[in-house]
Parts: sequence; structure tokens; C-alpha cells
Amino acid sequence: MRNLLLWLITLMVLAAVNFLIFHKELVLKDGTTMLIKLAPVDPRSLIQGDYMALRYALPAVITDQVRSVGADGQLVVELDPNGVVGFKHVYKPGTPLATGERLLRYRRRGERVRLGAEAFFFQEGQASLYAQARYGELRVTDSGNAVLVGLRDERLKPLGPLAQK
Repeated sequence: MRNLLLWLITLMVLAAVNFLIFHKELVLKDGTTMLIKLAPVDPRSLIQGDYMALRYALPAVITDQVRSVGADGQLVVELDPNGVVGFKHVYKPGTPLATGERLLRYRRRGERVRLGAEAFFFQEGQASLYAQARYGELRVTDSGNAVLVGLRDERLKPLGPLAQK
């Protein structure tokens, strides 16, 4: 009986992890590319390795509006021709979106508003490839779920070892 319980728990954990991976893969495959301006933050963690801590500029603009709405929700954004996000307003569920408007999910934790991944990890010794990062490149589903896929410079060019080739 104990072995059966152990196997069931193991199976449930593996199923949950695989479901999360599958969901992220769908976002990467079907999501819309959005670029969000970054605010500078110092990179590197001795325990986790090389990474860039990300702070998006958008939460500084929306914090007061989000504070009155609740802990989690969605923003209505509009993309310029280059895919750069422009904030329109906080989404009210059930309200139809205008042409060109998209949703972007946010989470409020205390006074901080989070838009998604707040760290971008890279191989040791490659920090110089990402030093010019000015935009976070996200893939976003129609419901506003986002996955960070890369960083871009001021001219919106992708950064990293593949971009150097």
C-alpha cells in the first residue's frame, strides 16, 4: 500500500510539472511578441550564476491605477509598429477590447507590480552580450499570460550569442 501511494504521488508531481512545461511551450509557440522597456537593475548572483535582474518601466506608470483594482489582473496595452508596449488602462473583465488592443497579465505583491519573469539567466561570462539590454522580449497569449524569451537593445535588436552571428 505504501509503495502504491508513493507511485501515485510521484505520478501526480510529474504530471503537474509536465502540464506547466506544456503550457509554457504553447505560449512560446502561439504567443504574440511584445517588447517592454526595462529600467536598469544590477546583474549577477553568486548562488544562481550569471543573470540580469529585470525591472520593467511599465509598473512605475501603472502602480497607482492597479492599487485600487486588486492583487492580480490584466492591463490593456497597444503595440506600436515595432511591437513595443504602450499602456492604455487596467482591464475590466467582460469589457470588449478595441482593435489593436491586447491583454497583459500583472500580479501585485505588496506595493510591487510584476509583469512576469524578473530575471534573465545566461551562461557564465556572457554578461557583456546583454549589457545593452533596454527591452524585455515576451511572448504573450490572448489571455495575457507572458513568457520572457529574450532581451533587446535600444534599436530593438536581439541580444545574445545567436544575435552576434
